Amino acid sequence: MKTIKVVAAIICDGDRIFATQRGYGDFKDGWEFPGGKIEDGESPEDAIVREIREELGADIRVKGFLTTVEHDYPQFHLSMDCFWAELVEGSKMTLLEHEAAKWLTYENLDSVDWLPADVKVVTAIKGSRQ
Repeated sequence: MKTIKVVAAIICDGDRIFATQRGYGDFKDGWEFPGGKIEDGESPEDAIVREIREELGADIRVKGFLTTVEHDYPQFHLSMDCFWAELVEGSKMTLLEHEAAKWLTYENLDSVDWLPADVKVVTAIKGSRQ
């Protein structure tokens, strides 16, 4: 099975975490943490900064590593490095690829229909708060 290596940003603002809703593809309408594929020769940290700029037109600062999620989808294996991040001061987010987005609190993280791999990220986020 083909492995796809991606990165995801857990963008925080105080007690809020940013979630996006896919606007295309097999998983359209599912909720996820923004990010994307790592390009050849790119570090995961560089990839997440680039991806957020491409998807949201925003600049982020990577604050630290949260977890790597391994998940088997029917057509491929996903390996997703997840990083805590924050917006660079003065940076604003614009939805360039997603159909919706919202800020969630830790208490209402389960209020959206997460994609299967992102459910594992939510579990890691909850575990980091204990």
